[in-house]
Amino acid sequence: MDNRDEIRDFLASRRARITPQQAGLPAWGANRRVPGLRREEVAMLAGVSSDYYTRLERGNLSGVSESVLQSLATALQLDEAERLHLEDLARTAQPRSARTRRRTPTSTVRPSVHAMLDAMTGAPAVVRNDRLDILAANALGRALYDPLYRDPVRPVNHARFAFLDPAAKDFWVDWQRASDDTVGILRAQAGRNPYDRSLTDLIGELSTRSEEFRTRWAAHEVRLHRTGNKRINHPVVGRLELMYDMLPLPADPGLTMLVYTAEAGSPTADALALLASWAATNVRDEASAPTLPA
Repeated sequence: MDNRDEIRDFLASRRARITPQQAGLPAWGANRRVPGLRREEVAMLAGVSSDYYTRLERGNLSGVSESVLQSLATALQLDEAERLHLEDLARTAQPRSARTRRRTPTSTVRPSVHAMLDAMTGAPAVVRNDRLDILAANALGRALYDPLYRDPVRPVNHARFAFLDPAAKDFWVDWQRASDDTVGILRAQAGRNPYDRSLTDLIGELSTRSEEFRTRWAAHEVRLHRTGNKRINHPVVGRLELMYDMLPLPADPGLTMLVYTAEAGSPTADALALLASWAATNVRDEASAPTLPA
């Protein structure tokens, strides 16, 4: 797969957002034809020739050195997520024989990971892949994400819920931030693994069915999602103010455990206890429900 278009659009979008003043350059002339830096200005800041930078922005990162990538990232004032994305774009632009071998992502959750989830009774926890499919959850995690599980499509997918289910805008207190994060995560993953057919299909589905997704996707923003706070309006227990941490599973490439916690003694901690009770009741009710004939 040729990623020239992705490289071109990413570099051009990063260049367009930086003014000469932000880059410490004099803004000669009042009628600049570009909203941000010119190509030759980026080249000067990165210490490369204008012709070489033009070649890079046209999508040809094949053979580019690590030092040039770092200089380019500095010139374009990239943050950590953007720097990693640029490195991923450069890696996937190399001839197949020259690429660093990457472990094949897995979609299987090992029994020991399931056991770990089940042992975590006081905190919602789920395991997801880089496409934002939720592959496993403990009882509290399943209860927290109950609105997502109402979608008959399996596996449950965070991005599909965010952009295709009207309930998402009520579920997340700050839906705009949640949706921006969602697209940023998918964009970063597309840079890491452009050969993931399932990811390509998901992006195609969302682009076709959601204008809000298309607009965000075209912005080429990338995000890291490691730790932070999440505010949720849960349909059963109401407002939740949660902290979250992402825990990569080194033995399972592409899988991450997402764990939510609440401050001790807070209303959210009480609400999680109530949610655990509700989840236990639902599990018992489902287990005792009569089996319908096929």
